[in-house]
Amino acid sequence: MSATFELYEDRDGDYRWRLVHENGNIIADSGEGYATRQKARQGIDSVKQNAPDAPVNELDRDA
Repeated sequence: MSATFELYEDRDGDYRWRLVHENGNIIADSGEGYATRQKARQGIDSVKQNAPDAPVNELDRDA
């Protein structure tokens, strides 16, 4: 899989990131805006560092 993190400024002036597959589909996003570009970058670094082998928890429909 080939994917790229995109770091951008939203309409409200907050910084966000999204992980985009080479086919253009968004795989993941920050889910929140960050006040600075540096904080958004730290969010990207955190995902890279803390979730390379994250387990998958399958939740029931009612959860």
